[in-house]
Amino acid sequence: MKNSSQICGTMLRPTASRSVHMGLIMVLLLGILVPVVPMWSACPPPCQCDDDTLEVVCGEGLLDVLPIVLNPSLKRLTIRNNKIRGLDSSIQFYTELRFLDLSYNHVFNMPPKTFMYQRRLSELHLNHNKVGSISNKTLTGLDSLTILNLRGNFLDELTEGIFVDLKKLEELNLGQNRIGKIDPKAFDGLVNLKVLYLDDNTLSAVPSPAFGPLVALAELYLGINSFSTIAKDAFVQLDKLSRLDLRGAALVNVTRETFSGLDALRVLDLSDNRLNRIPTTEMADLMRLEELSLGQNDFDSIPMGAFAGLANLRKIDISGSLKLSRIETGAFSANANLEEIVIASNKALTEIQEGALSGLPHLKRLMLKDNALTTLSDGLFTWNELIDLDLSENPIACDCRILWLRNVLVNKSNSSQNQNPVVCASPDRLREQTLQALSPELLGCSHTDPQQQAIICAILVAAAAFITTLALVIYKCRRRIREAVKGRWGNSAIGRKEREYQKTFSEEDYMGRLPNPCTMGGVHTTTLNNYQINNHHSHGIRHIPVTEL
Repeated sequence: MKNSSQICGTMLRPTASRSVHMGLIMVLLLGILVPVVPMWSACPPPCQCDDDTLEVVCGEGLLDVLPIVLNPSLKRLTIRNNKIRGLDSSIQFYTELRFLDLSYNHVFNMPPKTFMYQRRLSELHLNHNKVGSISNKTLTGLDSLTILNLRGNFLDELTEGIFVDLKKLEELNLGQNRIGKIDPKAFDGLVNLKVLYLDDNTLSAVPSPAFGPLVALAELYLGINSFSTIAKDAFVQLDKLSRLDLRGAALVNVTRETFSGLDALRVLDLSDNRLNRIPTTEMADLMRLEELSLGQNDFDSIPMGAFAGLANLRKIDISGSLKLSRIETGAFSANANLEEIVIASNKALTEIQEGALSGLPHLKRLMLKDNALTTLSDGLFTWNELIDLDLSENPIACDCRILWLRNVLVNKSNSSQNQNPVVCASPDRLREQTLQALSPELLGCSHTDPQQQAIICAILVAAAAFITTLALVIYKCRRRIREAVKGRWGNSAIGRKEREYQKTFSEEDYMGRLPNPCTMGGVHTTTLNNYQINNHHSHGIRHIPVTEL
């Protein structure tokens, strides 16, 4: 029979066992719970995490959902080039986010109020995804958002009030979508918007009624649409606009009213359109314009005063125009403040007339690359004042006419300025050789000094003029000269009698009697007869005829 102690021990063992078990469980639980915090801020394999800056960058990988194990205090999250398809409640774990970049994924679904808890988010990049539509509820909660990038998605329409909650938005990129319709109240609430991209869409008209609320807009990109023409006063409400991009907008013509109200415009891009002439008059009121791009249009020349009225123009780019063949004298005569001219890749441009670049004291950069120029005149410009000059990829004929250019390029090479080489296209003996490396003798120049060449040319011109004048005088007086020569070397008997006959006159009278050999009439016989009659009456002297001598 067991004693009491044994009985008690037997009775206590289960209790002790339970305590031990409970202790073990607690230890195990503590061992499990302790690493919870580090596991909560774990960094997935394709990502790099920085707990100091609270930034995570995930490179290309196979992530198809937004990770939920990152640090909940995260401020910057970049997951590009992955396979994330949608944004669900997982984004709600990161309420401290300031910057979110999910570009180049497969996001197509964003439920309403997806960003309800991202009150501090200032930049959201969802470009190059598959977003087909958004509503005014999709962006609810983004009270601090300043930049929204939805470029390269499948949006086809902007409905009323879609951005109404984005009071602080400054930049909105909707380019490369399929937008063909914009509600007149689509941009309501965007009173702080400064930059708007609507390029590369399917717009057939400038959505000018929708621009009303955009009182602070400074940059507008409308290129690569199908406008053909732009309605009168389309931009009249955008009086603070400084940059307007109409590149590739299929414009056939513009009018003076097209740019009405754009008094603050400083940058205008009209390249890659169908303009058959430079719109000189239409742009004349853009007095503050500083940069102009007009390449890839259909005009064939740049006439004198082509940019009249644009007195503040600093840079002009006319590149890639397939029909441009000539730049005329005084083309930039109204633009004395030009600092940079880019006229490149115009395959038909063969002529830049002398004086086309004159009157540009501030010009420092001249790009004439990849045109069809075979030669250039020294009188085009004060070449030595240029800081950057590019004449490469032109079919230059390397002869003595281009010696001045060779000297300019050599001087710039000596001044340690990086210049693209000018390669000779002709003659055959100099083909593919660099102009800078050729001597004046190889260029066929016997006199290398430009001043000496000028003096020789002046002498040759003066000599030619003198010989021509002398020949004309001889030809005109040929009959008189022939008579004079005949009288000098004719019958000697008649010559003696004539000399004796001359003795009856004073030397002065005889000199007055002789005819001018280059006069159009014959011998002045009337003067001689009058002389004889007068002397006969005055002195009663009978003159002996020549036949009686």
